[in-house]
Amino acid sequence: MPYSEKVTASSEQDTCFAQQVEVSIRKKFHKKIFSRFAKAVNEYKMLEEGDRVAVCISGGKDSMLMAKCFQELQRHRKFYFELVFLVMDPGYQIRNRRKIELNAEMMDIPLTIFESDIFHAVDHIKKSPCYLCARMRRGYLYSKAQELGCNKIALGHHFDDVIETVLMGMLYGGQVQTMMPKLHSTNFEGMQLIRPLYLVREDDIKHWRDYHNLEFLQCACHFTEACENSNEMSSKRQEIKDLIKTLKETNPYIEGNIFKSVENVNLSTVIAYKKNGIKYHFLDTYETGQKKQDKL
Repeated sequence: MPYSEKVTASSEQDTCFAQQVEVSIRKKFHKKIFSRFAKAVNEYKMLEEGDRVAVCISGGKDSMLMAKCFQELQRHRKFYFELVFLVMDPGYQIRNRRKIELNAEMMDIPLTIFESDIFHAVDHIKKSPCYLCARMRRGYLYSKAQELGCNKIALGHHFDDVIETVLMGMLYGGQVQTMMPKLHSTNFEGMQLIRPLYLVREDDIKHWRDYHNLEFLQCACHFTEACENSNEMSSKRQEIKDLIKTLKETNPYIEGNIFKSVENVNLSTVIAYKKNGIKYHFLDTYETGQKKQDKL
């Protein structure tokens, strides 16, 4: 077969596969994935007229699915907004970058790729290299997105990430906090971060991935490549995943309750809390509060 015919055949196959993925999001996975994606976007007011969103793609299952959901949302949009599917290459090995490119081609996601030297920068960091890498990645993404005229970046964090963050903060950080559905950037004026998969369950994302026999990157830096396809990850997040799984055996509502707990905070029963960097203690208003009750 001549080369030109091979290219045409490959292009047709990719188009057909992309259509299959899109149909599955509309039908088979509509309730579990797309409707929850749309609900998060609407409930937390993530999109506005005229937005230009940098959909940040890491090469993993979450961000790739997010990209397809955004495309589907754009087809049904009630107002105008633009999308840029942004990939930062922090120093991937050739095979890993190519995997991202091939998956995007198969699913008809037009990528905008730029390069950085983050992997090299954190190469000799012994304490918390993953934390530093994540912080640097976000800074580069904000910067490039702003350069491209975007006012928002979208990250692929899902429901399970949210509840795991709540428990990690309590058990390892001694604080009650959550992963917010959207944030104003403190370093890039006018920029916001949104998390449209906020209400989508990880098991449903995995089901979508496996249904289409897709293979994605998990983490492609040399710190974790050895365990890329392994479930034996000795991380705190994995410990939390295991804890939630165990608790769910006796309480099937445990995940939803963890999520709701940070929506139903009763400040009258909290010893202390912080707001905008200022700490407030229940003793600050303890006496005045009692005097008001006595008057009643």
